[in-house]
Amino acid sequence: MAKKNNDFVKDITKMEDDFPQWYTDVIKKTDMVDYSPVKGFMVIKPYGYAIWENIQSFLDKRFKETGHENCYFPLLIPESLLNKEKEHVEGFAPEVAWVTHGGENKLAERLCIRPTSETIICEMYSKWLTSYRELPYLYNQWCSVVRWEKATRPFLRTSEFLWQEGHTLHETKEEAEKETLQMLNVYKDMAENLLAIPMIVGKKSEKEKFAGAEATYTIEALMHDGKALQSGTSHNLAQHFAKAFDINFQGRTGEIEYPFHTSWGVSTRLIGGVIMVHGDNRGLVLPPFVAPIQVVIIPIAQKKEGVLEKANEIKKELEVLGIRVKLDDNANYSAGWKFNQYEMKGVPLRIEIGPRDISNNVAMVARRDNFEKEPISLEGFGNTVKELLQTVHNDMLTKATRMRDEKTFTFTDYEDFKVKMEETPGFAKGMWCGERECEEKIKDETGVSIRCIPFEEENLGSVCQFCGKPAKYMVYLAKSY
Repeated sequence: MAKKNNDFVKDITKMEDDFPQWYTDVIKKTDMVDYSPVKGFMVIKPYGYAIWENIQSFLDKRFKETGHENCYFPLLIPESLLNKEKEHVEGFAPEVAWVTHGGENKLAERLCIRPTSETIICEMYSKWLTSYRELPYLYNQWCSVVRWEKATRPFLRTSEFLWQEGHTLHETKEEAEKETLQMLNVYKDMAENLLAIPMIVGKKSEKEKFAGAEATYTIEALMHDGKALQSGTSHNLAQHFAKAFDINFQGRTGEIEYPFHTSWGVSTRLIGGVIMVHGDNRGLVLPPFVAPIQVVIIPIAQKKEGVLEKANEIKKELEVLGIRVKLDDNANYSAGWKFNQYEMKGVPLRIEIGPRDISNNVAMVARRDNFEKEPISLEGFGNTVKELLQTVHNDMLTKATRMRDEKTFTFTDYEDFKVKMEETPGFAKGMWCGERECEEKIKDETGVSIRCIPFEEENLGSVCQFCGKPAKYMVYLAKSY
């Protein structure tokens, strides 16, 4: 006997009423994660992990196309290595988890569980590099890191998270800067063409840059609730780590030189971004190219002759085209229950096929993003579906861009900024003097931070709208995750 719809599809808190609770409801009810026995450490279940695999696949292909190779470095880092770069260790010290015992024996030196891998990688680079002929080093690793967070939320901020971290060495400053910006653009391309999330791209302020970096570049997204999400960063580390770890090589003139160093990374917090940018009060809305299931086929009256045969025929046609498709022929659940279930899980397209559809040589196709539903001819059906998936992606990117732009505002002065940020949170655009003291005052008084100095600057005035001093930059500001 088919189960009732309400037995399985529970109400999700409306995002307008309680956005954090809506987020938690969505990830739990769609079976993406579960909480482990250790606070802040999440279990990523198959549906959530499949999204990460699709992000990983997209990026790994791009990394290799740009000449990068994957490798792996140890999880544990001796404390002495972490202390070699003072600014770096000070930046991560509050979040470091330490291993003090091996079995029952106390270790002679504490080992930190990597919060990031610059130090261990630089230690190895110092052993390997001897000549300019070996450069560039273009290496990346896929791994997890641990940062002992006080407040956690699945995907967005967890004590352990999955990510990739690229670490490259270059002969010249210009090559390192080119690499840093190239990888930032790879991230932007991934965000827009895989996740359908528009990004603001720019440079971090001195206060917000990575510990030990000369410059940090970022892609910043805006969530439904008006908060920003730092979605990927690329760091020009110049020669700071190279000198601290004595990484050097014989240059073209025979002199000993230090290489120029970059690092860059994105993490599973991107999944949180996908949820908060595209989701609605019915659950997930997944962009087609990152969705674990792009198309679900629901046979109607499947016991009738020819229905399952036709459903399987459609499934094979779509699979040949590389479409991730699921045929749900489980007779224990009604078609209505399945509609609600896959809608909640954000599957981009639902195909319904029954006796009447077969006689009319059509299948009904429903879109998750806008709920439009229409009959589509079975002639050339696979190619039509493939084109429709691209259309859905394009429409989702357009909708997300419109949402971001509607939540972006300029302001006339500091008081105006405070009022607007409280009443209509989002991205604020304004002029800033560039001084750290001013930036810290903004953060202390409002909880708002400078997200970036955008590459596409606008002239919104000649004075800092926070302190009245001469302005140096137009900046984007927001509260953030």
